[in-house]
Amino acid sequence: MRHRRRIKTIFVLFLFLIAGAGCGQHLSQVRLAELADDYAVRSFPLFYDLLSIPNDGHYPEHVAANLEFVQAAFQDRGFEMTVLKTAGPPLLLASRKTSDKKPTVLVYLQIDGQPVDSYHWDQKSPYTPTLKRKLSGKWDAIPWESLSGEIDREWRIFARSSSDAKGPVAMFLAALDAHTDLELPMLYNLKVIMDFEEELGSPNLPGAVKTYSDELAADMLVIYDGPRHNTNRPTLSFGARGISTMTLTVYGPRVAQHSGHFGNYVPNPAVRLAQIIASMKDADGRVLIPGFYDGVRLSDEVEAILAQVPDDKARIDSILGIAASDKVAPTLQEALQYPSLNVRGMVSAWTGEKARTIIPDKAVAELDLRLVPEVEAERLLGLVGKHIENQGYFLLANREPTEAERLKHPRIASFNARKAYAAFQTPYDSRVGKWLTRALTRAFGEPPVRLRMMGGSIPISPFVTTLDIPAVIVPTVNRDNNQHSPNENIRVGNYIDGIATFLAILTEEI
Repeated sequence: MRHRRRIKTIFVLFLFLIAGAGCGQHLSQVRLAELADDYAVRSFPLFYDLLSIPNDGHYPEHVAANLEFVQAAFQDRGFEMTVLKTAGPPLLLASRKTSDKKPTVLVYLQIDGQPVDSYHWDQKSPYTPTLKRKLSGKWDAIPWESLSGEIDREWRIFARSSSDAKGPVAMFLAALDAHTDLELPMLYNLKVIMDFEEELGSPNLPGAVKTYSDELAADMLVIYDGPRHNTNRPTLSFGARGISTMTLTVYGPRVAQHSGHFGNYVPNPAVRLAQIIASMKDADGRVLIPGFYDGVRLSDEVEAILAQVPDDKARIDSILGIAASDKVAPTLQEALQYPSLNVRGMVSAWTGEKARTIIPDKAVAELDLRLVPEVEAERLLGLVGKHIENQGYFLLANREPTEAERLKHPRIASFNARKAYAAFQTPYDSRVGKWLTRALTRAFGEPPVRLRMMGGSIPISPFVTTLDIPAVIVPTVNRDNNQHSPNENIRVGNYIDGIATFLAILTEEI
């Protein structure tokens, strides 16, 4: 009897130890928060160093410096490193394998940032990370060393790419450090692909994914990028719109002419460009080009999914400073399910102190199309080009008119269209969707906001189509981060929560 009792005691102790080990890797919400606070402080020096490296993808020396930094960072954390050469900047692949029987997760990180104009930044340099707090409606700099003491989660770190997207890189490295220091088991094989030309549209990515499909093979793709929902609650995005861009140039006289001598005689290309653009949309923002929205139908099921997103229209409009929105759809989430046509910039002659009384020689508009899974870029670009021709224009493909063409055609325009990448959309009930939902629910004690489609575009479709894997975006940064603009920043509380997010994902069984 005593022998049996001892066996039973040993068995119970064994079960207790197994349970304890399980709790160790399945960290509670409280424990995740504690670890995120701790490892945020530990990682701020690394984050400072990373942000201090200029990262405009136009400059090879920027790419080289960032490549060296992240290669060393992941190598120090036990990853095998592979530089994937392309026709432009390389991609960097970091791999850490645990077992052939475990699933493989591919994580996408962006390393490059938008170009900077230091004149418009409220600090010495966009590449000098500056900690600031808000006093009397103004952001004032405070010592960086303040991040080693009692931290206010409302502080902001201002620097290019602080949110888009070196913030997620530093958060992920911090989460990896916590995972290693706690000696937690690897629950899946991990590959990390780093992109150094995302802000340039990742033109070499589709070809690289095909060339290196074996090296990139995985069961699912997770993208660490983008801002949370406008409530700043934990968020998952199950899709993103694609993008194509175009340049539209309308030609006038060979050279600019005096408006007194030739006003009422020489057609003004700025006016004509404005007329073309006005013909593309109605007063409520709906695209008038026939067939533009063809193929997009929101089922009752999709509308029910979109209705679950906790948008507050009045609050959104207040933040944006608008009295009314366009009428493409009744809500923001529904509007994001449709393709869009946007004027992202216009120029003709001069304004302000440089304005002069002339008829310009040409007028230029930069446009972008946001794509959804139901539409293809080629079809929409063709519709836009046909619409311009229907306005009476002789349309050139990315070239200046010849002298003969100037004298023959009364209305001339050139149209330079560039395809970038397509949209993607992953079902909520996919394996990757269920896994990430469990992880974020554990980390924050409530289910995440789940977005069917993110409004912005990221170059993920080559992975989805070529590797045939589902993809989900895990956004972490604050929405009011000024990404792509001067004074880009990340809220310190979001940085800390991001570490908790990524550590929860590392410790969640798939």
